[in-house]
Amino acid sequence: MTAEQVRTVRQVRLVGPRLAIREFRLDPEDVLALHAVLGDPETVRHLGYEVCDEEECADQVELSLDEAEQDPRTVYRLAVAPAERDGGTPPIGQAVLELEGTRAASLGCVLRRDTWGNGYAGEVLALLCGFGFGTLGLHRLAARVDPENAASVRVLTRAGFRPEGRIRHDLLVRGAWRDSLLFSLLEDEWVRPAAARGWGEPHP
Repeated sequence: MTAEQVRTVRQVRLVGPRLAIREFRLDPEDVLALHAVLGDPETVRHLGYEVCDEEECADQVELSLDEAEQDPRTVYRLAVAPAERDGGTPPIGQAVLELEGTRAASLGCVLRRDTWGNGYAGEVLALLCGFGFGTLGLHRLAARVDPENAASVRVLTRAGFRPEGRIRHDLLVRGAWRDSLLFSLLEDEWVRPAAARGWGEPHP
């Protein structure tokens, strides 16, 4: 399978025991919910960009919808929300999977601060791995992490991601250069944590 043969999914909805990863909706509820995440300085301090205001969050939602229309689709910028039957609950975070090179992608997620400590990041990561390796047919997934973000390092390590090294001065954040730690997972190293429940498979 070549890079051009990587499968494309137009509408994504991945469901785990507690969370659903879905497309963003351009409505005030989704925008305000995203602002509650990206507008919090403590939440974004390990990310590669500044605190976002409501207008910038609305732009991000619009961008996610534009990316979903691309052919082939190379970026999945998705809402993370509590799993509800009607799919109408507002997001508590954002997950991103971006194709890079031949059957490879980078991934990441950010969650609202008051949801930390519940194991949600591990569930998001499991859903993204199932989607990337199972649905899209990828060979490699990678993640870059702030060296000071010990919680994210633990989540990646528990999921089987392996450290590949330190990228020096990888990002210019708030006027200062920051290193990144690079982790990766290959398709033959991936263990489905809940294959019987279909994690990572799109739901109607």
